[in-house]
Amino acid sequence: MIATSTINPSEQDTMTWFAHMLKNWIGFAYLKEYLGFMFQPFWLLVLILLLYALPIVFCSFLCVLSLLLYVYKIKNNITEDPSSKVWDNVRHLFLSVVHTYGRILYGHEIIGMENIPEGPGIIIFYHGYTDSDYFFLLARLYLERGRLCRTVTDYHIYLIPGMKQLLNLFHCTCGSKDECVEILKQGDLLAIAPGGGREAIFSENYELLWGNRKGFADVALKAKVPLIPMFTQNINESFRTYGKTRLIRWLYDNYARFIFLPLYGGFPVKLRTYIGEPIPYDPNTTVEELAAKTKLAVENLRDRCQKRPGSIIRALLERFDKHHKDD
Repeated sequence: MIATSTINPSEQDTMTWFAHMLKNWIGFAYLKEYLGFMFQPFWLLVLILLLYALPIVFCSFLCVLSLLLYVYKIKNNITEDPSSKVWDNVRHLFLSVVHTYGRILYGHEIIGMENIPEGPGIIIFYHGYTDSDYFFLLARLYLERGRLCRTVTDYHIYLIPGMKQLLNLFHCTCGSKDECVEILKQGDLLAIAPGGGREAIFSENYELLWGNRKGFADVALKAKVPLIPMFTQNINESFRTYGKTRLIRWLYDNYARFIFLPLYGGFPVKLRTYIGEPIPYDPNTTVEELAAKTKLAVENLRDRCQKRPGSIIRALLERFDKHHKDD
């Protein structure tokens, strides 16, 4: 009888054991040296740079786009505000690129598009580390229905150089409740993320951080429009952030609302945006009741479609799930 030797992983490091097993299985005599080469500091540095490449490219793209808009405006002697119809061709081009980007990189889908009314309404959504999912929805609405959803934006965003031009191009507003009511009375759609920057930065495990915010419910009651809940599966797996310390949270809450934590990733995970059934206008509902009902509706969408805690690996594998069924 020929004795066979075995390798005990507890006696050798994992890398050596793994290399030995593959060497015996596939006859690759230099596998250990190859694995050691791949994990040299240079290649680790390359990997780290790749993780940060997409956020840098995205920010650079916004800066270049803002510059091109300004050049386009000067060259064509356009005096109208970017929110006017003169800019429709530019909006169509940009949102076509956004839509293509979402389909290719994330296989983005929208479930429940029929729940968005033809008339006015307020879309209420969870704000992930990025709000790219909302822009994908914005693009679909514009390209398929010709509707440009108005967006309520934190006024701090306007302080970023060049952003005002872009925000105006897509009819964003940081207006008061009265201005939001007027927008809805004109028949437009309005989108609000009640959690805002706080939710984007500090949310853990897809927790909704709305605090006592219920202004959106007050606006809906005054304008007599429905609220449409929205949640996107895996939105926090496409990008990750770090630096969420108690000090940063304290600074954000008390002094520096204009805080952005570093992002890394750009992982091509599967993104599915779920649009829930509208919560209709009810004159007998109070602001507090409507706000609580809307938060519960978003949480129900989250619990239905999002496995928690999130997993980048699982979200990547869902790109290949051809038998997905919606509840």
